[in-house]
Amino acid sequence: MVRIRLRRIGLKGQPTYRVVAADKESPRDGRFLEILGFYNPRTQPATVHLKEDRVYHWMKNGALPTESVAAVFKAIGTLGRWERFKTGESMETLMKEAEEAEVKRGASNKTGR
Repeated sequence: MVRIRLRRIGLKGQPTYRVVAADKESPRDGRFLEILGFYNPRTQPATVHLKEDRVYHWMKNGALPTESVAAVFKAIGTLGRWERFKTGESMETLMKEAEEAEVKRGASNKTGR
């Protein structure tokens, strides 16, 4: 079974994560299938960059997000867009909305809010 989970990178005491699709049996920092994004919880607010089209691809094919990844997805709106994708909304509309949300998050990171 494939899981979408966090893979820790960064120095000791300074965690940064890659969002990856990996086999459930692989170790946390071990083998993975594809890098889907980046997550840095140390910034205020947290920095998240995702390839949402690839996230939807893996979820459509049965990959499940871990609890921590699901919390990140929910915070940035990816899970809500996924539910709309399942009901038949077009991928182009959702990708445009995701890009706008990322630009908005990026602007708030630069202003410190």
